[in-house]
Amino acid sequence: MTHAAKESVTEGCARESYVMHTPKENILQNNTTPAEFILLGLSEDPNLQSVFFFTFLAIYIMTLAGNLLIILLTLADPALHTPMYFFLRNLSFLEICYTSVNVPKMLGNLLSGRKSISFISCALQTYFTFFLGGSECFLLASMSYDRYVAICKPLRYHILMSQRVCTSLAVASWLSGLLMSFGHTSMVFTLPFCGSNVINHFFCDIPPLLKLACGDTSKREIAVFAVAMIFVTCPFILILMSYAGIIAVILRISSSEGRKKTFSTCSSHLIVVTLFFGSACITYLKPNSTYSADTDKYLSLFYTVISPILNPVIYSFRNKEVKDALWKLLTKLLLCRF
Repeated sequence: MTHAAKESVTEGCARESYVMHTPKENILQNNTTPAEFILLGLSEDPNLQSVFFFTFLAIYIMTLAGNLLIILLTLADPALHTPMYFFLRNLSFLEICYTSVNVPKMLGNLLSGRKSISFISCALQTYFTFFLGGSECFLLASMSYDRYVAICKPLRYHILMSQRVCTSLAVASWLSGLLMSFGHTSMVFTLPFCGSNVINHFFCDIPPLLKLACGDTSKREIAVFAVAMIFVTCPFILILMSYAGIIAVILRISSSEGRKKTFSTCSSHLIVVTLFFGSACITYLKPNSTYSADTDKYLSLFYTVISPILNPVIYSFRNKEVKDALWKLLTKLLLCRF
């Protein structure tokens, strides 16, 4: 039996198990709108579910704490009132929202064992997931442009990256995500659904939802793919162009110490870009024939759970200014206490 056949049988058995324990009114008839969906989650093993619950709860708490700390530090320290940290504040706020869209629901399902989600809640979850994910794509592109100007055009940095320009770039990033999400969500949730209402995922993602739709969904799949291509590849190309200019400047620096120091100012951003775009591109921009529900839902953990907690860690441990600001804040708190 091939791997694809084994996966199909496994998923079919899981669906059958949930359908047998689902009220009849929740089993979809032909061309109907379901009252709710069933999220299979990461595992049906009760022991593993307990492990997952405490692991993801700890990650969620650390994600909130880490990103809130970044926001507070960049606001409290005047030395961090620069365009780079303005975008970092936006990124940290976005990560708090992004991880809060899916993780609390996943934790609730793991704790209660009830894995249902209403049709409206599922649509909203999809909408905000892609809204925030799309916004992050363009926000990371804005951050790469900031690094390009800082390294390639340092004498004009304060003019090219004025407060007005930074605010405009941030607003454009959020609006771009808003438009992308509206297109994705409307294309999927206006489809008729039939058969099973079981989603082999831990949140309402588009690929498994398309598998539940009735009839020929090839045109919608192409449209979803095209929108994803535009809203993922455009900022990614802008990032590549920015780093092409940065690398060209770095290579012209004569001393190795100078090259290392210059590159260190954008290394944190480059790591975050690689983690986020790498996992997102593998998930959404691969051919539909290679779709694997089990693989995709575990891969989704990287950009929905792992990436939001890594961002503050990367920017804290690899950034001297952030570490200095943290030390100043801790010193003030200790002095105030004693």
